Amino acid sequence: MGSSAAKYLLISLRPRQWTKNAAIFIGLVFSLNLRRTDMVVTTMAAFVIFCLLSGAVYLINDLVDCERDRLHPIKCRRPLASGVLPRPLAAITAGFIPLVTLPAAFQLSPTFGLAAAAYLLLNLVYCFSFKNIVIIDVFSIAAGFMLRVVAGAVVIAVPISPWLYVCTILGALFLGFSKRRHELVLLNDGAVDHRSILEEYSPALLDQMTTIVTSSLIMAYSLYTFSAENLPKNHAMMLTIPFALYGIFRYLYLIHRKEEGGRPEEVLLGDWPIIFDIVGWAGTAVAVLYFFRD
Repeated sequence: MGSSAAKYLLISLRPRQWTKNAAIFIGLVFSLNLRRTDMVVTTMAAFVIFCLLSGAVYLINDLVDCERDRLHPIKCRRPLASGVLPRPLAAITAGFIPLVTLPAAFQLSPTFGLAAAAYLLLNLVYCFSFKNIVIIDVFSIAAGFMLRVVAGAVVIAVPISPWLYVCTILGALFLGFSKRRHELVLLNDGAVDHRSILEEYSPALLDQMTTIVTSSLIMAYSLYTFSAENLPKNHAMMLTIPFALYGIFRYLYLIHRKEEGGRPEEVLLGDWPIIFDIVGWAGTAVAVLYFFRD
């Protein structure tokens, strides 16, 4: 395999989107085990496995959607859609990665292996079926985030507050509906040619769904900060609420006023206000959990 093919293969694995797998670390941080070196190493290994699995899923998705991607003003530049990456190489790599990573996942923990296998199966069903079913398509994306959180917890055998699962689902739905709205507005009349499910949506419908999910997310996260059993009794976690609110409102601003946000990983890595907000939220949460519990 030449250097150019390896380069385009790496691009097709979409390492920028691996930031989504950071959800695996939620179990480690919020179970108060961030000081446990063994658990940190185990979680890092789980993170790598999910990054590789998600890379294989992106390859499969690009193989399935290659023709449609050529109609998209941005996705047409992807290696498979533009023709610079050979389809056989992409197919072989997509099949090889699970053959290596799934046994490694079961080696880490049988339960973690099941979570990893469920994540792969969910995304395969999404690629071939669920992404063509209205509303179920976005719920499938949310389920993928949920499986990441579950995987991060079971790999180190720790429980997580149910509130965090609820917030994860709502947060993923918020991003999913925002992504659909961005696609619908960006592509206009060509939206259906690129993604047939967009015919079932409208900006007004997606705005209503986003409003409901946003309100639920804010309420759920606020309740979590002072009602979860594993949090400090001084309710100091409520200090993170302003960061959560700003992040949500900033993302809505990017969607509605800047016509951005269709690719959450780009916002996470490229929008400095959101980057500073995430750093502030994470720093405050860690400080509250580990240094100001009394």
